[in-house]
Amino acid sequence: MKVGSEIRKKFPTSPVISEEQRMEEMKAVREKLSEIHNDIKKIIESSNKLYFEAALESSRREYSNTLLNHLFEDIETGLERNMVKKCPEKINCTSAFTSLLQQNAELIKHGKVDDTLISNNRKKLDELRCGAPFSKCEQCFSEVSSLFIKQVNLMRSMRIYSDNQEYKSDISSIKTDTIISEILEPVSNNHRLEILRAVAFETKSFSAFSELTSLRGGNLLFHLQRLLDSGLILQMHERGDYMITDKGLKILQGLKEIYSSLQYSPLQIHAENILQEEKKSRFDFDSDVRSQS
Repeated sequence: MKVGSEIRKKFPTSPVISEEQRMEEMKAVREKLSEIHNDIKKIIESSNKLYFEAALESSRREYSNTLLNHLFEDIETGLERNMVKKCPEKINCTSAFTSLLQQNAELIKHGKVDDTLISNNRKKLDELRCGAPFSKCEQCFSEVSSLFIKQVNLMRSMRIYSDNQEYKSDISSIKTDTIISEILEPVSNNHRLEILRAVAFETKSFSAFSELTSLRGGNLLFHLQRLLDSGLILQMHERGDYMITDKGLKILQGLKEIYSSLQYSPLQIHAENILQEEKKSRFDFDSDVRSQS
C-alpha cells in the first residue's frame, strides 16, 4: 500500500475530460483558426489590390502615351483632309486649331479629368468660332468640333471623364413637341435630308434636286415645301435656286456631331481594348481571392 501511494504521488493521474468540455475546446480552436484565416485573407487581398492598382496605373500611363500619339495624328489628318483648301487664313487657323486640340488631347494623361478643363477648352473653341471672318469657316469648325468630341468620348471610354451632372438641367428643359416638329420631323425623311445636305455649301435648283432624289413635280415640291415651312431652306426668288438657312446648317452640324459621337473610331476601339484588359485583370484578381478563400 505504501508503494502504491508513493507511485500516485510521483505520477498523478489527469482528470477525466468530459465530452462537452472536449467539444468546447474544439470549438474554440476552430474559431481561432477562422480568425487567423480571415487575417491572412485580408493581408493577401490588400497586397494583391495594391499590386493591381500599381500595375493598372503603369499600364494606363503606357497606353496614354500611345493614345496621345494617335490623337495627334488624328488631328493632323482630320484638319488637312476636311478644312477648306483655298483660304487665306488656313495656316493661321490650322495652327490655332492644332494647339487647342493637342492641349485638350493631353488631358488623357490625367488620372481624372476635371470638367472645368473640358469646359474651358469648349469656351476657347466657341471664342474662335465667334471670330470667324468667312461663312465658309463653318466647314472648318465643324471638323474641329468633331475631333474635339472624339477626344472627349475617348476620355469617357477610359473612365477618366464624366459630365452627366452638367446636362441634367438642360435635358429637363427640352420641349419635346417643339423638338419633334421643328427639328426631327423635317429631317426624318431621306429625301429631305439629302436635299438639306446638298445645299449645305452651295445653292441648288429644282431640277438639281430632281436629279438628286429621282423625284418629279408634286412629289419633290412636297418635300421642298416641308423644308421651307420649317425654316431650314429658303428660295432666293420665285422660280429661283434654293439655299440653306442658318437654322438648317446648325441642324446639319448637330446631326454630324451626334453621329460622330456615336461612332467607334480606331482610337475608341483601342481604349475599349484597354478597358477589357482591365476587366480581365479584375476578374483574375477576384478568382485568385476566391480560390485562396
